[in-house]
Amino acid sequence: MAGTTGTVFSQNVSDSSPLVGSTPAGYGTLTIDTSVDPLSSSVSSVRLSGYCGSPWRVIGYHLVVWMMAGIPLLLFRWKPVWGVRLRLRPCNLARAETLVIEIRDKEDNSWQLYTVQVQTEAVSEGSLELPAQDLEDGRSQAAVGAVPEGAWKDTAQFCRSEEAQRALRYYLFRGQRYVWIESQQAFRQVSLLDHGRTCDNIHRSCSGLSLQDQTVRKTIYGPNVIGVPVKSYPQLLVDEALNPYYGFQAFSIGLWLADHYYSYALCIFLISTASICLSLYKTRKQSETLRDMVRLSARVCVCRPGGEEEWVDSSELVPGDCLVLPQEGGLVPCDAALVAGECVVNESSLTGESVPVLKTALPEGPEPYCPETHRRHTLFCGTLVLQARAFVGPRVLAVVTRTGFCTAKGGLVSSILHPRPINFKFYKHSMKFVAALSVLALLGTVYSIFILHRNQVPLHEIVIRALDLVTVVVPPALPAAMTVCTLYAQSRLRSQGIFCIHPLRINLGGKLQLVCFDKVLEEGPAADSAFGTQVLAVMKPPPQEPQLQGMEEPPVPVSILSRFPFSSALQRMNVVVAWPGAAQPEAYIKGSPELVAGLCKPETVPPDFAQTLQSYTAAGYRVVALAGKPLPVTPSLEAAQQLTRDAMERELSLLGLLVMRNLLKPQTTAVIQALRRTRIRTVMVTGDNLQTAVTVAQGCGMVGPQEHLIIIHAIPPERGQPASLELLPLESSAAVNGAKDPDQAASYTTEPDPRSSHLALSGSTFGVLMKHFPKLLPKVLVQGTVFARMAPEQKTELVCELQKLQYCVGMCGDGANDCGALKAADVGISLSQAEASVVSPFTSSMASIECVPMVIREGRCSLDTSFSVFKYMALYSLTQFISVLILYTINTNLGDVQFLAIDLVITTTVAVLMSRTGPALVLGRARPPGALLSVPVLSSLLLQVTLVAGVQLGGYFLTVAQPWFVPLNKTVPAPDNLPNYENTVVFSLSSFQYLILAAAVSKGAPFRRPIYTNERVGPVPPGLPAAPQAQKGLEEAFQAAGAGAGRAALAAAHHANEVVQAPRAPGHWLSLPLSHHLAPIAGDTTALPPVAWRWADVMYSCPEAARPSLPGPQLGSGCCCPPFRHPV
Repeated sequence: MAGTTGTVFSQNVSDSSPLVGSTPAGYGTLTIDTSVDPLSSSVSSVRLSGYCGSPWRVIGYHLVVWMMAGIPLLLFRWKPVWGVRLRLRPCNLARAETLVIEIRDKEDNSWQLYTVQVQTEAVSEGSLELPAQDLEDGRSQAAVGAVPEGAWKDTAQFCRSEEAQRALRYYLFRGQRYVWIESQQAFRQVSLLDHGRTCDNIHRSCSGLSLQDQTVRKTIYGPNVIGVPVKSYPQLLVDEALNPYYGFQAFSIGLWLADHYYSYALCIFLISTASICLSLYKTRKQSETLRDMVRLSARVCVCRPGGEEEWVDSSELVPGDCLVLPQEGGLVPCDAALVAGECVVNESSLTGESVPVLKTALPEGPEPYCPETHRRHTLFCGTLVLQARAFVGPRVLAVVTRTGFCTAKGGLVSSILHPRPINFKFYKHSMKFVAALSVLALLGTVYSIFILHRNQVPLHEIVIRALDLVTVVVPPALPAAMTVCTLYAQSRLRSQGIFCIHPLRINLGGKLQLVCFDKVLEEGPAADSAFGTQVLAVMKPPPQEPQLQGMEEPPVPVSILSRFPFSSALQRMNVVVAWPGAAQPEAYIKGSPELVAGLCKPETVPPDFAQTLQSYTAAGYRVVALAGKPLPVTPSLEAAQQLTRDAMERELSLLGLLVMRNLLKPQTTAVIQALRRTRIRTVMVTGDNLQTAVTVAQGCGMVGPQEHLIIIHAIPPERGQPASLELLPLESSAAVNGAKDPDQAASYTTEPDPRSSHLALSGSTFGVLMKHFPKLLPKVLVQGTVFARMAPEQKTELVCELQKLQYCVGMCGDGANDCGALKAADVGISLSQAEASVVSPFTSSMASIECVPMVIREGRCSLDTSFSVFKYMALYSLTQFISVLILYTINTNLGDVQFLAIDLVITTTVAVLMSRTGPALVLGRARPPGALLSVPVLSSLLLQVTLVAGVQLGGYFLTVAQPWFVPLNKTVPAPDNLPNYENTVVFSLSSFQYLILAAAVSKGAPFRRPIYTNERVGPVPPGLPAAPQAQKGLEEAFQAAGAGAGRAALAAAHHANEVVQAPRAPGHWLSLPLSHHLAPIAGDTTALPPVAWRWADVMYSCPEAARPSLPGPQLGSGCCCPPFRHPV
């Protein structure tokens, strides 16, 4: 969403069309300020629905809850919107007591629903004095629900004129306050109430607010507090215990207790309790840490009308208050515009930039004030003022513009508390797959009811056994097993100095297709060097003793009378200084060589200036031009303050060029080339000069020596001429300097030359493409490799545009001006240790891009492991489902100890050990699949299930056909689950199948190491990971291990898993006969190996019923297991 144009949607019960004209009665709007949170651009619409009380609906609501024993309350806790729509009736927003907020993204392929309560608060009469504004497209503000001309003279617009008691209606959503504008029938975000204030308006606020106006504004804007909710342990316990996952666990435990499956129920209860306690502790600790990090409370001095000053708590500040900043500095408790004096500010907590930033007074004029446009004159909440100095008058003054969550820091905290949902197919497909398993469980339940009823089983037993199948097919341990995968990957990353605060992003790292880099240089020994870093020189009188050898005279301190900070739009900065004893002050300027040379007298510019500049920039140097001149004014502070920038920049004399060397970090080239070899696109996004960026891209390997590079230059519309694009060769001075060169420029009329491998462009060209050539932009982005002179917001826009092209985008930056891009990227990796790194999912302690391949390797390993664990848990459930159905058919079941051995000893242990296998040592070209519901994955599962069912049924019928077989006879009264051959065969075969399936889905290469390298599975000989031939030989030996039916099943399972997932090739093994694959397997596969029977002896504790050579068991022998059970 962008400001107030094209982003405001009106909705009542029956109509949700956008407002394009006047505002009908009963409609309301929700407007979001995108400057607070840049990621709000990913939202396309925010729609409101109003609901109010209805006595009949409330009565029906309570009747439904009472008749269903309170179960609907649990559903309404998971889906609050359902409860609101059942209990309340729809109404227009003017009378709404509860609101339903629907947020959709740009593609409208997903949405989120929230419910909020409308609150009412009394408000007294007072003046707001907020000016109105017109929209860019010429429409009045009333057309989109904003405030019309003259409506903001008092507080009457918040309430109905007939109301004796004035009341303010508002609601809170994600920390933001939205107030109801009665005259416009609209809810409006409070941060937009001051939208359109000019710089003159802010300067006129220097006198401060009266106590009455301050009280009114506090009622409307709320307290200046960034509150992080920290719930108590009882609240957290209720939230966690009523989670759907634990709700299913509670249902399963209750069912198992009813089935007398006490041992496994107790184990799951203890595990769930420990998991809940650990989750409560971690959640509480994280909330407390974040609360302590953002908490800011201090006493500040504010101005009052009449020249008075008052000390108040920072929570009492409101927009319009005038702060008096102490000269010793301190933390800024809100966003404020500096109107008198100047400050040196440390903004590392907000932007990650460790270099102090100079803030100067906001210039007066009719220009609308914007915090982003006037960053050099704005103090942001949470930043530290190192020094404040007054020029005119004794005080340094700043006018409060935003408070609370409306501030820049508030937006940052809000993005942490409410992160953007992860749009990943794997997570969506996993839920669909679980739903499919639920359908299968329903079919199995129907079958079990039919079979058990035919066998004349009592009704209560039929209910228990039928519901028991649900917990067999849908394993309650699936979410925990999936979480273990990312936790192991997170632990391995931490051991390498890479910290992850969003574990779910680790899997996204395995799907990266493109990585944007902002930090690949090393400027001398500096550890925090980066593309586009602007170093601020804070001048102070140096020591009088000579510091450098060869200096004949000590340095002399100078007085700084005035300065114009660096402007990225103007690409230069100015300063006025006075030398001791000089009659006139002098002006100096530094900036872009081309622009500075154009401001100098021609006779001071050498004839070979362009050639010299080209030679330095082509060699990868950073070049800054210096110029200066004496000023015809007295060397006084008052006279210098009256000078304009234009007066300083006329008739300058070129003093020289400042040349700085950009050195590549030693690891940069190797990392870039490794990523390119694996078909991962690398893109440079920098604020540096275009020629320097191109040179660095060629030096680090982003652009190969034999690859072409074309520079795109855009000319914005001017003097009635439309915008145009030009293709310029790399050697062109116009391409480097951004100037038009008709002799070398190729007019762009159709499309970029498809033969050119790479495109390079500047931030200004990117802006023209975004605004005037939107259809051409995707074609440029596909071939673009170098993006230079990019502003922070342009970096964010570039990442979002690349994501629209279905790229999975990574961003690696140092935190300086990269917060928006790091937050917008699918995988953001910060190389900064500042607090701003909290916006990035990954933070690396190493100041190099070596961390990028590590994150990708761990991401691929974690994603591949997640697939394997998910497939294994699904196959485990289906295997047990088949076993139970076979035994249900003959009116028996597995025993408690058998279920406990399968669910805990075998399956849980195997699932945890599978997750510990580390990533592959080398990053390959292949990427793990991202879709779970794909033909290869589903075909693999289908073949495995078919094989499992075939082996179990084959073993069952083979046993029944034996001459010594004695069938189970349930006609004689005896304890349930008597020892029988059918149970022993099915349990023994399925026990081996769980292990065989684990080996089949635990494929190592190309994303993971072989499973035998897992130190928890088996010891790894020293030096083995470094010996590929030894690994290959051991892997072949590992795959050849086993005997009898176990070996046959392992080979068949392995081939079944490979056939549907390996790429097809001529002469594929599918064309070979089955005997070709079974030939190497020795042993008799027609009978079970003795080890299977020995295992059954141990688990069943009934040796007389285990071995086929012994006579059949006597009914009623008293040797049995408890009747029923339940798996994880």
